[in-house]
Amino acid sequence: MTGETFFTISGLSYLLAMVVYITYLAARKNAVGAAATTITVFGFVSQTIALLMRWGDSYNFWIETSPPTTLILSLLRSAPLRNLYESLIFFVWCLILIHLIIEFRYKIRSLGAFVTPLAALTLVFIDVSGTSKEIQPLVPALQSNWLLFHVLISFLGYAAFGVSFGAGVVHLILLTESREDKAYIFWSIIVGIFIIILVAMGFDFFSVSAAKPEEVIQNYFLKSTFRSSSGGIVAISWIASVAFLFIIWRYGLGLKKILTGLSLTADLLDEITYKSIAIGFPLFTVGGLIMGAIWANSAWGKYWSWDPKETWSLITWFVYALYLHARFAAGWRGKRVTILAVVGFITVICTYLGVNLLLSGLHAYGSE
Repeated sequence: MTGETFFTISGLSYLLAMVVYITYLAARKNAVGAAATTITVFGFVSQTIALLMRWGDSYNFWIETSPPTTLILSLLRSAPLRNLYESLIFFVWCLILIHLIIEFRYKIRSLGAFVTPLAALTLVFIDVSGTSKEIQPLVPALQSNWLLFHVLISFLGYAAFGVSFGAGVVHLILLTESREDKAYIFWSIIVGIFIIILVAMGFDFFSVSAAKPEEVIQNYFLKSTFRSSSGGIVAISWIASVAFLFIIWRYGLGLKKILTGLSLTADLLDEITYKSIAIGFPLFTVGGLIMGAIWANSAWGKYWSWDPKETWSLITWFVYALYLHARFAAGWRGKRVTILAVVGFITVICTYLGVNLLLSGLHAYGSE
């Protein structure tokens, strides 16, 4: 089998795991939870094999198209982290890895219902965005020994932040007591928006995949729903979304009862959120900011240029720095500090996808 086949198997496994994890929340049966974990592990193993095969193919491509170099240098520069497709796949791999570590460490499966949708959303995004899956020559700016370390460490940090997002949302659900609570309104909107985007991208997948679009995502992202050429479809999309958000707000307290019945505690989720950020923050600082600045000086002659991605990376860093400061120096606990953790991951999305796909700058090659 080819690496693409293993990627497909892993993607289908994560999508199925998402459904089974959500079923586990409703059914509360250990057998269903064990099935979800098994499917996730199977998908993770398949994706690991796919990544290794992709690395091998990239190495062969590098050898054939680049000047002779040492074995180590060739391996570094052929790492499957060279474009948007490969980095997104690697993000999913890191996200699932950290999720599985936490699941086995703390013996909680219900968190998977909030983490695997991130993986599913990423995989659907790849299929509907027209992102090239071809192995391509490295652009000059990426022909650096810093490629592997900068991207590898940064995305491990991103994945840790992704887990903190899932744990933070669950934490907020457990902490809120009434529908009028601002934190309740906040998490119900966030959860609703993520589900709406996932469903809308599913419509994109079925409507544009047959046509194999080659345009950049700005031209057809959510084109089947909110950005449709039909005013009627746009109106229906917005009405359905508002109605769905109302349903989540109206019945969200029922989700709290389900989670409470699974023996989840606010203290445990607070610990997972904090530890995920405590791991992700130094990784992002070293890999994203420090190594990125050193690489920028090597590639462009200056450490910082206020490129959109650099600016959003700094915003992300400040949000998570504020989280850690508020927790330790100000003694914040509960809703306020958890909201910071959730907002932090939203800035991560803006840093990576928003900047790469919607803004121009020195990092525009990341959208290729």
